[in-house]
Amino acid sequence: MNYAYILRCADGTLYTGWTNDLERRVAAHNSGRGCKYTRARVPVELVYYEEFEDKLEAQRRERAIKKLSRQEKELLF
Repeated sequence: MNYAYILRCADGTLYTGWTNDLERRVAAHNSGRGCKYTRARVPVELVYYEEFEDKLEAQRRERAIKKLSRQEKELLF
């Protein structure tokens, strides 16, 4: 499976990404190995995700979510 997801960072900001292993990816973010943005904002909490069969679908959804306003993102969860 592939996933588009939203994390709430320790500073209250939201981070959107995609992965094919959601549990491992969230753990990586929390250990400081996820990405530069979340590294300084741990711990993070998974607040939303969607499942996709296809990697490209997950990546398309990630891009679409990133274009949403914060208010629109919060309506998802």
